[in-house]
Amino acid sequence: MGKRRSSTSADARDSGPGKAHQVFVSHATADKWLATMLCEKIEQAGATTFRDDRDINGGDDIPERSKELVVLLTPESYDRPWVLIEVGAAWGGRKNFRIVAILCHVTVEKIPDMLKSKKAFSLNDVGDYLEELAQRVRGRHG
Repeated sequence: MGKRRSSTSADARDSGPGKAHQVFVSHATADKWLATMLCEKIEQAGATTFRDDRDINGGDDIPERSKELVVLLTPESYDRPWVLIEVGAAWGGRKNFRIVAILCHVTVEKIPDMLKSKKAFSLNDVGDYLEELAQRVRGRHG
């Protein structure tokens, strides 16, 4: 297992001009490579990313500064308890918090009920999400 950063080093990495829009990427451990690639694309769009497997130690709190949650739904994750807990916490805990589902080899029927009213993107259409994200980062759309 790789070395994790403390939340303070993650915060330091994400500070500075243009780094105020943080996206939390929720995923199953089995999808780590795909989550890493998605984080790279999100960062290219101008946002910072947060992944619990990379940015905090066990028992630490997830920072409140994320502005949106991207949940990577795959056959490995769509029914995993921890992914569902992260989505539920985001869905019920904060107003004006964007939740976006990215579907990879998962049909719409497998989307958890709490996400069915949200616009989802297939992995093949993730470029559309990244364009929308880049506009939010630049402050053009809420």
